[in-house]
Amino acid sequence: MNVLVTGGAGYIGSVCAELLLDEGHKITVYDDLSEGHRSAVDQRARFILGRPEEPGDILKAVETARPEAIVHFAASALVGESMSNPGKYFRNNVANGLKLLEAAVSVGVKKFVFSSTCATYGPPDRIPMTEDLPQRPINPYGESKLMFERMLHWYHELKGLEFVAFRYFNAAGATEKFGEHHRTETHLIPNVLQVALGQAPRCEIFGTDYPTPDGTCIRDYIHVSDLAQAHVLAVAPGKHGFYNLGNGNGYSVREVIRTCEQVSGHKIPTVEKPRRPGDPPRLVASAEKAVRELGWKPRFPKLEDIVATAWAWHEKHPKGYAD
Repeated sequence: MNVLVTGGAGYIGSVCAELLLDEGHKITVYDDLSEGHRSAVDQRARFILGRPEEPGDILKAVETARPEAIVHFAASALVGESMSNPGKYFRNNVANGLKLLEAAVSVGVKKFVFSSTCATYGPPDRIPMTEDLPQRPINPYGESKLMFERMLHWYHELKGLEFVAFRYFNAAGATEKFGEHHRTETHLIPNVLQVALGQAPRCEIFGTDYPTPDGTCIRDYIHVSDLAQAHVLAVAPGKHGFYNLGNGNGYSVREVIRTCEQVSGHKIPTVEKPRRPGDPPRLVASAEKAVRELGWKPRFPKLEDIVATAWAWHEKHPKGYAD
């Protein structure tokens, strides 16, 4: 298929573009490089430098690519920043998303695959988290993603646009070519591995008094290539709906740090800090629906294997991407 990947110069987008190309799809990457990196775009892909704030830029990109499917990763994605600058999140994730939906319909795109988030749920009523849980986001980031989910629903109902929306849990790991390099890094595993690389003196633990076995938050970590593989499955005709993507296993912050120590062979000093507002004690996915309906199966369910791929990439690229 001819597929447009928005945000394809970012962490998850770059890996998804790589896997789609490996499967024989023709890929165009659209990215403004505000968070992504030009060298993270697979050399086999066509690249369009985006300026989504410019009138008509998104429509022009879609008309140039003429895709059969759009895989949409482009978004602002820092929870803390969304609390201080909500306008940025509603502009980027909702208003620009609307431009993309309108362009998709005007060009006759048949399939839309959306990168959503478990932040649409807010603090869950139960664990593991299934797709039928109430969605009560507690920050503008989660709210903006939920708003776009609702937009997808109505564009399907009224315009016939088939879509799949994936609610991610914690993406981690790397492929041999592409890994995680954010200009502002908030994710636990790369921040811990920066300490192992000697690039930071210690890692921070936010909250040690949660109602969990060791007092630290528990999260569900999923390998980035497993996330990408779900998108490869989703672009096929006939796939439609909302799906959680996680491993179904939760690991505490302390467990992640110990695993990073074991994999890297380096002692990782820590400093304990107070809880961050809005951090739920435990977030663990049920991905049974994706397994059942999409035929999806994670290839890296073990935290040790996920961390090992991340460590291998960071050792090879200690400063991340050059651009």
